[in-house]
Amino acid sequence: MLTKHKVSPISKETLNEIGFTWHTDSDGSNYISDELISVSETEAEAYYEAANAIYDMYVSAAEHVIQNELFFELGIPFNLVDAIKKSWENDVHWHIYGRFDLSGGIDGAPIKLIEFNADTPTALFETALLQWGVLKQNGMDEEKQFNTVYESMVNNFKRLITLFDDTDNFDANYDGWKILFSSISNNTEEEMTTKLLQQMATDAGFVTAFEYLENTHFDENGIYDAQGNEYEYWFKLYPWEDIAIDEPELATMLTEIIQNQKAIILNPAYTLLFQSKGMMKILYDLFPDSPYLLQTSFEPLEGIKQVEKPCFGREGSNTKIIAANGDILKATDGIYGNYKKVYQEYVEYVKDSEESKYQAGVFFAYEACGLAYRKGGDILDNMSKFVGHVIE
Repeated sequence: MLTKHKVSPISKETLNEIGFTWHTDSDGSNYISDELISVSETEAEAYYEAANAIYDMYVSAAEHVIQNELFFELGIPFNLVDAIKKSWENDVHWHIYGRFDLSGGIDGAPIKLIEFNADTPTALFETALLQWGVLKQNGMDEEKQFNTVYESMVNNFKRLITLFDDTDNFDANYDGWKILFSSISNNTEEEMTTKLLQQMATDAGFVTAFEYLENTHFDENGIYDAQGNEYEYWFKLYPWEDIAIDEPELATMLTEIIQNQKAIILNPAYTLLFQSKGMMKILYDLFPDSPYLLQTSFEPLEGIKQVEKPCFGREGSNTKIIAANGDILKATDGIYGNYKKVYQEYVEYVKDSEESKYQAGVFFAYEACGLAYRKGGDILDNMSKFVGHVIE
């Protein structure tokens, strides 16, 4: 059984002061758990090694998809294929962050890949800052976490310029390169997460600005804020697949901007390959002996318990747990039902004495850099709780 520690939570007044206003779920319960999960140094190292190995497999699988034109198999919208290819072939299109969702890793359970949130910064604020703050508030050693998320992402912004591993000798005075950060205007969580990323880029030495997505302007020559200022880089907290489906004219314009080398978009278009859960079927085809992968197919698996989920679903929506005989054991509704489905071998999450289940999230920014957990039921949805950790 996993070990947990009760802790004194950060007050809601303090959370509001630092901009973390989504601390209370719709049922009135606290989103941030008042517990920390105990992790050994060996377990933390295993998470680090697993995430790095899985990312390398994703890179190989993406190359395989591009070389063999397997975009349709992954549910990739046709109007982003050219942008994906162009961003993949040039190293200046740097992948800033992603987060692996993993089962196991504690209490003796083997680590298994559940999915890769390659372009989704959900839980960034919590992982990078809040769980560290909980340690500090409770008089615990702040170094006792697998958590270098903030520093690692600052360094990854520096790599937009250096394109090299080493950032120790980085010169921040590089002619005032500018990044515009954008999110939609009616989502406080996304706005504050975007502004956290903006601060990371500022700390890396970039000139930065924020503009709501609906006020951002585009033409064949570049990307501009509402005042007409042009930017070399644009970060958008808006999924590529939503751009392709809901904003096809924007998808066409961004493809043209990338092809004309007028701006670099973060995260790059090729992260849509990583984001597709269909990539896990490609991974299993290419690396069937990997200890981190679950059997995955585009067709229902024969004779085993499995999970059906859409290639671009979020927050556990439109997910089914299916018994070996085909009976549906659990299912959720949502808005992603029309996406292509994948079928993944079922694996149990680690449980506590109250039968709550825990999924590990490991952020990746050039390398694995931070660990935290989500606590919930068999299907983790937007009512799951964020749980930090302490290394003991």
